[in-house]
Amino acid sequence: MKKIDLSRNFSKKKRPKKDVKFVIIHYTGMQSKIESIKRLKDEDAKVSCHYLLDRGGNVIQMVKEDYIAWHAGKSKWKNFKDLNKFSIGIELVNRGHNFGYENFPNKQIQSLIKLCKALKRKYKINNQNFLGHSDIAPLRKMDPGEKFPWKKLSKSNLGIWYKIEKANLAIKKNDIYKSFFVNLFKIGYRYFNQNKSSYRDQLIIKAFQRRYSPEKITGRIDLKLLKISHFLTKNQKIS
Repeated sequence: MKKIDLSRNFSKKKRPKKDVKFVIIHYTGMQSKIESIKRLKDEDAKVSCHYLLDRGGNVIQMVKEDYIAWHAGKSKWKNFKDLNKFSIGIELVNRGHNFGYENFPNKQIQSLIKLCKALKRKYKINNQNFLGHSDIAPLRKMDPGEKFPWKKLSKSNLGIWYKIEKANLAIKKNDIYKSFFVNLFKIGYRYFNQNKSSYRDQLIIKAFQRRYSPEKITGRIDLKLLKISHFLTKNQKIS
């Protein structure tokens, strides 16, 4: 059952239905549901989302879908910038990395899946366009984090996943770094230069690991991570 507790933090001009192409998943990163709702309604904070899901799976609508909520901030994915304009933002109540990062309860995830399926049907959203905040803002954000069950969502065709096949990629050791970032660019990640390494690259690698290899968040590329990136580009309709 959906409850309504509207925030005033949204762009006042309505957007056409066709503009909604993404669902962005966040965690609240605060110590309680009450604090999270208070902040999402605080006009000085200038942050909001369309939906908040508490740990019991209850859905609270904070901003109507035909308005732009302020959840993504500075962000990029493929050819899109400032993804607030093109997305539905969903916050999951979770203390996050700064306050004792928690597992996501089954009731919360089942409720999320149900909501995302409805949004997918309504807006004809592609599987690949269900993203985390850290996907679109990897230099700033870690949410929803390594405990979020992306693989489980992918079984409901919400977000992409991979199946590593036996294959010799025939890539020289010196080419692993470049090949990995070529793959990331195809998938949709931005904020890096494919031809020149940077200190920022480690944050982008960690964002990728949190989603696709959460058991090992090192900021370093190994052969398994390269294979994951390879099969994501090979087996999915990346466009």
